[in-house]
Amino acid sequence: MSALDDIVLSPDPRLKQECAPIEHIDANIKQLAKRMLKDMYAAEGCGLAAPQIGENIQMVVIDVDYAEDKPNPYVLINPEIIKADGALSVYNEGCLSFPGISVPVERPSHVVVRALNLDGELMEYEAEGNLLAICLQHEIDHLHGITMVDHLSITQRAAAMREYEQALAAGARPGDTDID
Repeated sequence: MSALDDIVLSPDPRLKQECAPIEHIDANIKQLAKRMLKDMYAAEGCGLAAPQIGENIQMVVIDVDYAEDKPNPYVLINPEIIKADGALSVYNEGCLSFPGISVPVERPSHVVVRALNLDGELMEYEAEGNLLAICLQHEIDHLHGITMVDHLSITQRAAAMREYEQALAAGARPGDTDID
């Protein structure tokens, strides 16, 4: 089984569930974080939430720098957006759970997030107008059962889901943002 086979694909109901907070950071959680990073890198993604590998807990991994050969992974446990403001901006988002498509999602350009790291330390992450700001919001949405297509109008969502079904039929795999 490859790392790409670990990724849960829409319309799996696990992607629509509210995730449970992590009570204790133990060896199992640390091992899961390593697995999630491995899966994310294998799929050439910049973020992955625990429900995307079938784990109904509040943990995400993010690395928006790896493409520049400068790995800089973040592991966020029980992340909470404490501020989302600034100008709304539209970014074409892809998702490992929706291979083969990207969709325009409007989000605040500035975000502040609090989360625990793997050492149990409370951390604060702030990003504005960049991929990290988008990725933080996108991955934290997953922990609350919200996917990128939920941000679309009914008409846009229907079109995106048709495109997604066609992409899957054409062989799209996690990490693909379009099918040529």
